[in-house]
Amino acid sequence: MIDLHAHTTASDGSDTPAELVRNAVAAGLHTLAITDHDTTAGWDEAVASVGRLDVAFTLIRGTEFSCVYDDHGVRISLHLLGYLFDPDAEALKAERARLRESRLGRGEAIVEALVAAGYPISWQQVVDIAGGGAVGRPHIGQALLQAGVVDSVTDAFTHLLSSSSPYYVPKLEMPVHRAIELIRQAGGVPVIAHPWARKRGQILDEAALRSLVAPGLLGIEVDHIDHAPADRARLSELAAELGLLSTGSSDYHGTRKSVRLGAETTSPQSLHRLLGVATGLDVVRSEPAAEAV
Repeated sequence: MIDLHAHTTASDGSDTPAELVRNAVAAGLHTLAITDHDTTAGWDEAVASVGRLDVAFTLIRGTEFSCVYDDHGVRISLHLLGYLFDPDAEALKAERARLRESRLGRGEAIVEALVAAGYPISWQQVVDIAGGGAVGRPHIGQALLQAGVVDSVTDAFTHLLSSSSPYYVPKLEMPVHRAIELIRQAGGVPVIAHPWARKRGQILDEAALRSLVAPGLLGIEVDHIDHAPADRARLSELAAELGLLSTGSSDYHGTRKSVRLGAETTSPQSLHRLLGVATGLDVVRSEPAAEAV
């Protein structure tokens, strides 16, 4: 099985990068992408973990970028997956640093608003939960859960952390057309993440999706837990029409969300296409002793 979207403690997942690799193997995956938000901080630990495996396994290094589609005053927040890009490409490296810094300030502002409203959490508590990773709303949700304010992190998002909440603070985002160009310049493969996850807010319409092809979009994440069956079918048709590859992914966050690794998967054919156009980095493969002989 192939899962191309998973998070670790480097951003807002609950598994360390090493734990993610071990859990992926236990879940029956043979290929996994690590795609933390706006950071590559978990890559080295994940690579080292793959090197210790005694089974065949492939790791794809990636990042999920915070982006915005802006057209004549219509602003839609979205996520863009970038796979196998050169992490030292200067323009993209600078953007990652800018986005990470913004996530920290945004998280602190949300916590300040919640504290001012009387919710019994603190910024230090949230930072401790993040454990050195980039602070995100799931960490704030975990703090609210620990305080007994909500019944689950999902409940926290529904009632206190959604974009319609009075405590919501917008995040700094990179224009998606620019992000696609930078990922391609760095030898990577840009794939739009869960573009029709309607319950998350406003989505890109078909015209907007089509506009991403010219700057270099190469794929659409079609099979995702937040996509309805009819939307999956139409996105699959669009991908075929536009010559884009289709992926499927769990968007795993460990205990931060209920979805399991491998809940949605990518076909070997799509993976082959993805690897065929990536020039920024190679995949990382384990070398089991039995195969090395």
